Amino acid sequence: MTGFLLAIEGGDGAGKATTAAEIVALAREAGRSATLLSFPRYADTIGGHVLGDYLAGRLPHAASPRAAAVLYALDRFESAAAIATAAAGHELVVFDRYIASNMAYQAAQVPAGEAAGLMDWIARLEVTQFGLPRPDLSIYLDTPAEVARDLIRRKRQRSYTDATFDAYEADQALQQRVRANYAAMVAGGDALIGRWATLPTISNGALRPPRDIAAAALALVER
Repeated sequence: MTGFLLAIEGGDGAGKATTAAEIVALAREAGRSATLLSFPRYADTIGGHVLGDYLAGRLPHAASPRAAAVLYALDRFESAAAIATAAAGHELVVFDRYIASNMAYQAAQVPAGEAAGLMDWIARLEVTQFGLPRPDLSIYLDTPAEVARDLIRRKRQRSYTDATFDAYEADQALQQRVRANYAAMVAGGDALIGRWATLPTISNGALRPPRDIAAAALALVER
């Protein structure tokens, strides 16, 4: 048995962790076997540990976008066995961030003319070189920037930092470029990443209940 691989994607504060957890809960309530994997795995991999220090500003120098991309990819490469075990033992495997997150964020840190090439390079690194499975579906959570920033402020304390915003979250211009990169992936598709769908997290000016978003995501999976 090979489970359906569902990646939940979006900028910081988009509600990825909450939505991913709700999807797993709803699937289990419906009698389906489901599990969740969240990336980076800060406490479980060397790549994840270094990324925690990087995002908290504890590294002695900055990492280039390609170097950071390798660290994020390494975190998943070290998690290959965990991914395979999850896929073999469950009908549905939900990723809170996956390969596209690496693509969107690192490409947001290079000149616009270089973004597409870097995203392609990262996809090939993770899928072709590292042999990670492509998701069966990636869902982009479309959350307005101002709403996302407020949700970041409400986050529980993270394992890797005591600050309200980590290095990526604090950079609002970066977050806008991340949104643009996700929009490009959704619009254009990617042979290495697979199918995309978009779910808005705001309805009639208000944040949709997490369970409603999760139910809409499961409907896309069933479709």
